[in-house]
Amino acid sequence: MSEANKALAIRWFEEVWNKHRREAIAEMLTPDAPIYDGDRVSIGPEGFYPFFDRISTTFSEMRVTPHAAIAEGDMVCLRWSCAMRHTGDGLGMPATNKRVEITGISVVRVKDGRLTAGWQNWDMLGLLQQINSAPAAATYIAATG
Repeated sequence: MSEANKALAIRWFEEVWNKHRREAIAEMLTPDAPIYDGDRVSIGPEGFYPFFDRISTTFSEMRVTPHAAIAEGDMVCLRWSCAMRHTGDGLGMPATNKRVEITGISVVRVKDGRLTAGWQNWDMLGLLQQINSAPAAATYIAATG
């Protein structure tokens, strides 16, 4: 079961983000599944669609690459990175056409071949710094001397 659960978590990123299949959200996510993204919670496909639409409006050429997946029981943890181009203003700032890259971690619960809950954290600060050409936050800079 763990391998099938890992495959489903990886498939989510492939179908929803890389292939940009909005309909895959309802195919893989149960209607009552909570998705926790930092301090925000969306419920099921209906709650996730606004996030998907906002990201899709803001970025193009999106490519999510899974790097490692660990599964235990009904839970999967997936470490991933994403490269994309900032081509829209869905974040309330003018499009820059810059290539940006972020990393993230997603944890999902699987039951009967569908995602029933998810928790994700991704580097939103790093993303905004790249878009705004800001220097890296001090926490990212190695100490010298």
